[in-house]
Amino acid sequence: MNRDFWAKFAPFLEWWPQVNGTTLRADAIAAVTGAIVVLPQGVAFATIAGMPPEYGLYAAMIPAVVAALFGSSRQLVSGPTTAASIVLFSSLSVLADPGSVDYVAYALTLTFMVGVIELAMGIARLGALVNFISHSVVVGFTAGAAVLIAASQLKNFFGMDMPAGLHLAEKLYFVATHPGDIHPYATVVGLSTIAAGVYFRRRLPRIPYMISAMVAGSVVALLISRFLYVGGPAPGIQVVGALPATLPPLSSPDLDLTMFKELAPAALAVTLFALTEAVSISRSLAARSGDLVDGNQEFIGQGLSNIFGSFFSSYVATGSFNRSGVNYEAGARTPLAAVFAGLLLMIIVLFVAPLLAHLPNAAMAGILFLVAFGIVDFAHIKSIVRASRSDSMVLWGTFLATLFLELDFAIMLGVFLSLVIYLHRASRPRVLVRVPDPRLPKQRFNTDPSLPECPQLKMVRIDGPLFFGAVNYVAERLRVIAKHNPLQKHLLIMSRTISFIDVAGAEMLAREARLRREAGGQLYFHQLQEDAQKLLERGGYLQDVSPEDLFPTKGEAIAAIFQRLDRGICVRCDKRIFNECRAVPKVEIENEEVQQDSAMVPATS
Repeated sequence: MNRDFWAKFAPFLEWWPQVNGTTLRADAIAAVTGAIVVLPQGVAFATIAGMPPEYGLYAAMIPAVVAALFGSSRQLVSGPTTAASIVLFSSLSVLADPGSVDYVAYALTLTFMVGVIELAMGIARLGALVNFISHSVVVGFTAGAAVLIAASQLKNFFGMDMPAGLHLAEKLYFVATHPGDIHPYATVVGLSTIAAGVYFRRRLPRIPYMISAMVAGSVVALLISRFLYVGGPAPGIQVVGALPATLPPLSSPDLDLTMFKELAPAALAVTLFALTEAVSISRSLAARSGDLVDGNQEFIGQGLSNIFGSFFSSYVATGSFNRSGVNYEAGARTPLAAVFAGLLLMIIVLFVAPLLAHLPNAAMAGILFLVAFGIVDFAHIKSIVRASRSDSMVLWGTFLATLFLELDFAIMLGVFLSLVIYLHRASRPRVLVRVPDPRLPKQRFNTDPSLPECPQLKMVRIDGPLFFGAVNYVAERLRVIAKHNPLQKHLLIMSRTISFIDVAGAEMLAREARLRREAGGQLYFHQLQEDAQKLLERGGYLQDVSPEDLFPTKGEAIAAIFQRLDRGICVRCDKRIFNECRAVPKVEIENEEVQQDSAMVPATS
């Protein structure tokens, strides 16, 4: 089998020869850090997803190993993430009660479906599809997800007995109208957890702030129960409960076609967002490390990780912002760091899982508040709002849809808005009038409207593609130009910035050439792209757009067009726009003025 086959289905063979003692040591150190960091994250993300807490740790084991071996990034670490967890909860909570056996079965099946879709897209080399999810969609969605995460933990943070199934506004209204149901002890635990997390994150960044916050919240809950409240555990302070100290148990997704139909929309939404996370993180880290990332190979790695994960009690895993960043900063050199982290986590869980039985729900709520605040990209929100009104519309539209609509629909809506805005922009390419500027070196062309123009030749530049959505706008702009300048019967289009021409665009250009010729002028092109020329040739449009009117340089174009201008108009023009104008001897001009001959004669040098 050839090298391309092994590069796609066994990419670890590419970097394995580079492994040595130095890289193993660096990867092992990074793995220890990553395995410790994921402990509170895994439990927190599973809570967001509506899964039993241990499933968040399972999702950071086998999927991390498989994604590292079959992906293309050397620093990316896969596992449970905030976005994937909240989309999973939104999609499945309407089908089954969160945490129930049926809910877990739905989650495992959804994970399998997502993996199959990711793998198929990678094999089909559809990696570019994630580019249609704009940065504004991601920022808006994560901001909305942060609000939903915080709202989902209000009951645990305040120790309230809140009805299940409430929407965002209903949760806020319930808290506001039931102040008497707030348990002060639980609230103190939650606030202590947040305070400890903020302190360690700002003052002692080398210590994992989530673990520190978790320990602080647990200690505060213990002190309250021991010294401030007599008679057992303080009211409102409930604990997460013991986690099973076992390796990921074997599981099996439900391959029922009816379930596939139910989960298909959610699977597509989760896939798009999961792949966007994974590819964007891997590209970001690759830009810092100088490595190369193959988006299609990353699809394959993510797909295999979720397929395998669905058989080892894992819900949807994808590239993790936090763990990948920690992995890179800890000095990871090869994907073995992620492999070691997944394997090490299996060992750690056997010893640490029983200790989580004493973790208060209020402390977990405080940790999730920190997670929610951390994923809101305030800097990018501010820059997007300042820079672009259209991108701001996409951001706020996705944000509001995330808050008040189904999350899978919110992602689709964000993608739809991005495409609509892009098509609107692409359908209105700039049509700029260009004139030689004597103030610039070599009389470079400019768009200054105060500069004099040739009375017979109009020169324009079209910035953008000439496709079916843009031809009407461009044709209308050219008609307006022709109406306001009836003597400028010749038109030179600066074509270097026309990125693409389709059949509709070619027909529009051929129609413009005929109109110019009927008016006594001609249509010319400067630096028309080779692909566009081939399209004109294949479609037979060169009958109207002559090959003789296609010029590689502006100098050649102007020299040739000058020979075709009406000399009767030239002799009466005192603007002298081009060098060719200044080269006409004065005697010849005077003779032609006497004869008032408007016939075209060759220019002299």
